[in-house]
Amino acid sequence: MAEEVLLTAPGKITSHLTSSLLAVAFLTSFGSSMLYGFNLAVVNSPAGYIKDFYNRTTVSRNGTGMSQEALTLLYSLTVSVFAIGGLVGSLMVGMLVTRFGRKGTVLNSTVLVFIAGSLMGFSRICDSPEMVILGRFITGIHSGIALSVVPMYLGEIAPKNLRGFLGLMPSIFICVGVFTAQILGLHELLGQEEYWPLFLALVVIPTFIQLMLLPWFPESPRYLLIEKHNVHATITALKWYRAKCNLQAEIEEMQEEQRSLSSVRTVSVRRLLVDSSVRWQVLSVVVINIGMQLSGIDAIWFYTNDIFEKAGIPAPQIQYTTVGTGAIEVVAGLIGCFTIEHLGRRPLIIGGFGFMGLCCAGITFSLVLQEHVSVMRYVSVACVVGIIAGFCIGPAGVPFLITAELFKQSHRPAAYTVGGALNWMSNFTVGFVFPFLQMSAGAYCYLVFSGVCLAVATYVFLIIPETKNKTFMEISQLFASKESVMESQGPGNSDQLKLRKMNGYGALENGSVEFDSSMSCP
Repeated sequence: MAEEVLLTAPGKITSHLTSSLLAVAFLTSFGSSMLYGFNLAVVNSPAGYIKDFYNRTTVSRNGTGMSQEALTLLYSLTVSVFAIGGLVGSLMVGMLVTRFGRKGTVLNSTVLVFIAGSLMGFSRICDSPEMVILGRFITGIHSGIALSVVPMYLGEIAPKNLRGFLGLMPSIFICVGVFTAQILGLHELLGQEEYWPLFLALVVIPTFIQLMLLPWFPESPRYLLIEKHNVHATITALKWYRAKCNLQAEIEEMQEEQRSLSSVRTVSVRRLLVDSSVRWQVLSVVVINIGMQLSGIDAIWFYTNDIFEKAGIPAPQIQYTTVGTGAIEVVAGLIGCFTIEHLGRRPLIIGGFGFMGLCCAGITFSLVLQEHVSVMRYVSVACVVGIIAGFCIGPAGVPFLITAELFKQSHRPAAYTVGGALNWMSNFTVGFVFPFLQMSAGAYCYLVFSGVCLAVATYVFLIIPETKNKTFMEISQLFASKESVMESQGPGNSDQLKLRKMNGYGALENGSVEFDSSMSCP
């Protein structure tokens, strides 16, 4: 049967969206990526109740309550420890995906969600703020793993003409997670004091659904062929994920990459960072992942209620305004997902960061002027909405997609480790520092985020090429051209050129291929 599939006529690697592809994208995004968005926003609505719980517990233990500064610090730790867990999880990605595979890592990491949900759900019964903080830390570890593994998995099972669409599916569910937390956080639902532990523990439900259904689908074909050398399992997986397409052409493309990596083992983070052949790819991953978090989006998500309160929106209306922004997130994410294969990656990420930069500057000016011009309070709300929409339409998902596309199989796990670690370190920095930055700099703190957004948009415009409808080998060759060096052999042989050989990844080796001047173009 395998031979019959492999003997089909060669052709272009294109495919239609199949039910299996869509199901895997839904299950991984719903059971993993959505939890990241949910946990970003879940602490926003019950913030006051959580602080009261911390204070009451301190009184019962020590006889005295906490100062406002200490309470702010402890709540900031509750918010930010999620990012510390994410950093730990991101550092484990390379080891986990190599040992367990892409799908295996997604499934094995679900145990973390059940542990975290139990800790947070029973924290009030046990009078233990430590359980809330530990639960946030553990669910952060899961999100750190999922935020890298899910885009990697989807990027490897998708044909190149659908890689952008499926690659942005996790970002849509991140927005859905934020929106779900905002809806459930309404006072009419779970936004009451007695329900906040249940609210935090709801993460176990989508994970349970994922755990029941995802095992029925196969592993990444690229992982099975390139790393496990299992041709039969690769063909079986491709037949699951493809409808009527040329399996031979796709397998040959993977085998070409496998041959180019025959002398290159899966690289470590250290080797990735010192490998000059991928310096532009690594730098690009660093810039877009740091920029993604330092854009200010986490400050907006973590402290939406506070921002709207300072904008002058009446307290009873803030929760409904927040829910409205969540709906805009989902719509913007859908727009990005359904346009990326037509517009490409660059327009979405450049336009998204650029628009966010303008809106961050707009928040500063509107907050400064709103005491004198009443309409400015609505401008500040519009700028918040603009930041969220700009983020969800491109920067929310494209950086993870690009990380998968810029690297071959041998370098991809380490690249996700680097990108994920920087992403989460930046996430923690913003979540922990922003309340104090806001107290000291006031409205001007958003100018920092504006500068970061515009700088990242400029970098992408100048450096990162378009990767739409290109194979991983073609993308590698685009970056290899930046490293290609043609040098003269010397004065006595000025009519000859020496071009150093490219290794399997596109790097340049010490050997040379000589071209006679008669072969050159006039």
